[in-house]
Amino acid sequence: MATRTLREWLGEGDYTLALSSGFFGFFAHAGVLSVLEQERLVPARLCGSSAGALVGGLFASGLSASRICDELLALRRADFWDPRPGLGLLRGARFRARLEALLPVGRFEDCARPVAVSAWDPLARATVVLRSGLLAPAIQASSSVPFLFHPVRLDGRWLLDGGVADRWGLAGAPPPSAIDPAPRLLYHHLTSRSPWRRAGSPALAVPDRPGLVAVALQGLPRAGPFRLERGAEAMAQAAEGMRSALDGPVQPG
Repeated sequence: MATRTLREWLGEGDYTLALSSGFFGFFAHAGVLSVLEQERLVPARLCGSSAGALVGGLFASGLSASRICDELLALRRADFWDPRPGLGLLRGARFRARLEALLPVGRFEDCARPVAVSAWDPLARATVVLRSGLLAPAIQASSSVPFLFHPVRLDGRWLLDGGVADRWGLAGAPPPSAIDPAPRLLYHHLTSRSPWRRAGSPALAVPDRPGLVAVALQGLPRAGPFRLERGAEAMAQAAEGMRSALDGPVQPG
């Protein structure tokens, strides 16, 4: 059987795009998604956690990848920096307000594409998959990095960053079933390691599951609240890496 390229595999039918967590890795996610949009290989549905939930949720809501890139490149620390004493440095009100102003829809049910985002329930010590109800607070909760942002109250429970226990952002992906034992899944894996995650953690490894094709780009610049200027470089390098990946061989898990 002839080897397929990733471009050919993506063009064979609907697929889910899964986007991992990774602090301010949303710049790289947006770069990858912009190439998929340019090549008319956009996903039918999305899932992710933290940085992945932000980009996946914005795209699913109906924003174009190019618009998401523009918004992220225009981001300044003052847009989300609102220190307040609590279980985290930042209150998160500015982040929520920016999301609500940017999202064209208010609820998951009104999105242009289905999307599922992961959050962490610290009291239950469990991952929660959000796929219905209000969209902005769900994205905010999934992106609320512990100790940086206050927890988010949603549907009667406090929630934090989905990457705490679902670093891959795959909890909301379609599971294998008798009807479809290997759901088609393109996974973008952010390779950088957060300072609080130990080296060698299984969450840092690229996952393996039936139907999954992973893209893991090495050496991307690491952005942060005090290094936002590195976001443009990370976005551009991720886009270049994704263009190269499209013409490389692929062998789904």
